[in-house]
Amino acid sequence: MTDWPILSTVTFLPLVGVLLLLFMRDDGPNGRRNILNVSLLTTVFTFIVSLFVWIGFDNANPGFQMIEKHDWLTSGISYHMGVDGISMLFVILTTFLMPFCVLASWLSVEKRLKDYMIAFLVLETMMVGVFTSLDIVLFYVFFEAGLIPMFLIIGVWGGRDRVYASYKFFLYTLLGSVLMLLAIMAMYWQSGTTDIPTLLAYKFPPQMQIWLWLAFFASFAVKMPMWPVHTWLPDAHVQAPTAGSVILAGILLKLGGYGLIRFSIGMFPNASEYFAPLVYALSVIAIIYTSLVALMQEDMKKLIAYSSVAHMGYVTMGIFAANQQGVQGAIFQMLSHGIVSGALFLCVGVIYDRTHTREIAAYGGLVSNMPKYAVAMMVFTMANVGLPGTSGFIGEFLTLIGVFRANTWVALFAATGVILSAAYALWLYRRIIFGALEKENLKKLLDLSPREQLILYPLIALTIFFGVYPAPIFDATAASVDLLVNNYTAALHAAQNVALSMN
Repeated sequence: MTDWPILSTVTFLPLVGVLLLLFMRDDGPNGRRNILNVSLLTTVFTFIVSLFVWIGFDNANPGFQMIEKHDWLTSGISYHMGVDGISMLFVILTTFLMPFCVLASWLSVEKRLKDYMIAFLVLETMMVGVFTSLDIVLFYVFFEAGLIPMFLIIGVWGGRDRVYASYKFFLYTLLGSVLMLLAIMAMYWQSGTTDIPTLLAYKFPPQMQIWLWLAFFASFAVKMPMWPVHTWLPDAHVQAPTAGSVILAGILLKLGGYGLIRFSIGMFPNASEYFAPLVYALSVIAIIYTSLVALMQEDMKKLIAYSSVAHMGYVTMGIFAANQQGVQGAIFQMLSHGIVSGALFLCVGVIYDRTHTREIAAYGGLVSNMPKYAVAMMVFTMANVGLPGTSGFIGEFLTLIGVFRANTWVALFAATGVILSAAYALWLYRRIIFGALEKENLKKLLDLSPREQLILYPLIALTIFFGVYPAPIFDATAASVDLLVNNYTAALHAAQNVALSMN
């Protein structure tokens, strides 16, 4: 326990920035610069405060820490916050990526900059709130409220078909979430509480678990997104502004994975085991099919979006292997993917700002006049492929080991995705970076500006650091993952014993 409510501080600090922005004028160069400065300072300060969560975190304690609890609604629903090893690092990832989003929007957003930054800061509060909530109703409120700023970011500041993409994003995710709300109500009527730690210890009847699992899965599968409910993602990515894509790939997809670990595996272990073959099948299809689709793309953002769906296939597979390597690998893969795919979208934004096209065919030979850019893009491409020495390798390798222990055939099919990801990622890199510099408009392009170097270099450093030395992440997650896996196996053994005694 800390003396000051650090989780509430981290969650709601961005709203202080929103209040400041509301009273600022956004006309003229000074107004614009002031808005950007306030937004940047807010996000950087939030990140610095969030580091105290990691500093004060006790790795040896598998339970929830830094607990804050206050009565909120009369029927036992409370304002309850806390983090364990599974959720703590996602809070850090969220606050870490936000300053890069502000920096990436420095020049590219021309209209209604104040509204744009307010949407991002509100979104940050909602995303951090999802990871720190220890009450299922509070979790649902944050989970759903995050839809609204993202809907606006795509719909107002997106590309040509932005309205179509934003509505598709909104309706897909909302449809799954309605089922989750019904499941939350059923859980409350059954157990008499909405408290997540209490619910994790509560044993739901096996038949009820099946229905609850399906309702939660509907919501989280869309958010991940899993095949076949993934079609909103490529459209949303292509139309979203660069910073919108970074947050979508970096954090919003992780809400689904976090939900599967916290609720599906944690609260419905019997149903999770029952449905594991279904998840394996969907994951393998996602890995192979979306990798093949990525090979056919002509738009850079669409290619990276499809690669995200394939990488999330590894995550779902690792989670439902429900052993230590699988779950640890899935968490690591999500954190790594947050950095790497966010960086790839930033790389696309760098050349899009210069040429205003994302067509792969419009580029070629950029290494001649953008060598720094070529190196940055290479590091992230290799991490996306899963090259040893980058963070992408460790997550993929661990999930495959975890799945191999659970089901050899699934691991065999999933491993083909490694080859396919190399095919599409290296094809993209070769088309853009290598070859002769023939197109006249490309000859005038300048290499990375100081602002762009400030955005990309820290991400390169982290990608390589965690690829070589992943211990800080594993140390933080180990105890909580141990507890999760032990509870899961204990629940399955108990169910087997009940079944045997009835026979």
